[in-house]
Amino acid sequence: MTPADASPPATETPSVGVIYNPRSHRNRGQDLNLGVRANIFVAQPADIASLREALARFAARGIDYLVINGGDGTVRDVLTAGVPVFGRAWPDLAVLPKGKTNALNVDLGAPPGWTIGEAIAAWPRARRIARRPLLVEPLDREGAPMLGFIFGAGAYTLGIRAGQDAHRLGAFDSLAVGVTAAWGMLQALLGTDRNAWRRGVDMAIALGPERQPMPRTAVGDPARRHFMLASTLERFPAGLKVFGELVEGLKLLVVDHPRRRLLLSMPAALTGRGPARLEQWGLHRLGADPVEIAVADEIILDGEAFPAGRYRLSSGPELRFLVP
Repeated sequence: MTPADASPPATETPSVGVIYNPRSHRNRGQDLNLGVRANIFVAQPADIASLREALARFAARGIDYLVINGGDGTVRDVLTAGVPVFGRAWPDLAVLPKGKTNALNVDLGAPPGWTIGEAIAAWPRARRIARRPLLVEPLDREGAPMLGFIFGAGAYTLGIRAGQDAHRLGAFDSLAVGVTAAWGMLQALLGTDRNAWRRGVDMAIALGPERQPMPRTAVGDPARRHFMLASTLERFPAGLKVFGELVEGLKLLVVDHPRRRLLLSMPAALTGRGPARLEQWGLHRLGADPVEIAVADEIILDGEAFPAGRYRLSSGPELRFLVP
């Protein structure tokens, strides 16, 4: 989605709500030294229930601008809790990259050291970039719809689990992505099909309003897929071109089975190169909206695991993110 540069706001003094996550990796409290300002409301919610209450208070005050101080998981929680509060009429948003992973901010291009004060001061003149998050709806259990930006299953779930080890070793952001990807590649190349990194997971994917079954190559167990990733982001950490030339909208990357010739081509493929036969070898990159997935292992949405089951993915509300 191309930048959506709105006309300048009518006032240079917005009403601002700040969600501050003190548990985020890079937060130490110093950003909250804002002084007393009548137009700024700060909340440090301890759980999802208090987060919903804080957003409802912000909405009742008619905020123009919502600043989210935290990583990708904090963004997911705020957007999900905000669905019943704001619906499709959200205030302007800014995200400060304070978490262990900050993929959304890589996509938006906001400064890595942006502070709350700088984000508030930037509101009158900042660029507005439009993005639609993924709307993730459980289909076989009770649960509220969720909003996020990166959904994964199969080896992606294994990678996120391994990424927690990378975080404990001190690797974050693009470095953590690289460490986790390298470890998963090594396991898939050297292991047997009994290895969790190679055997895949039971997974069925249906595309579009007609729910057409997604094509699959003949290699490997036809009921299983190795890897699935869906996102609406347009740029990724470490300069990866995960979806090839696809940029806008809801996009999928699916690997049927980890054939070694395919795995050896993946580094080139994920930087926008690679042989023309990738799809014949079982790597699929496509756009589809909506997408239904039934998967026998946990799924990951913006770094957090959710139960196995059936989910519907579609484009969520258009949001306007500010960058200086």
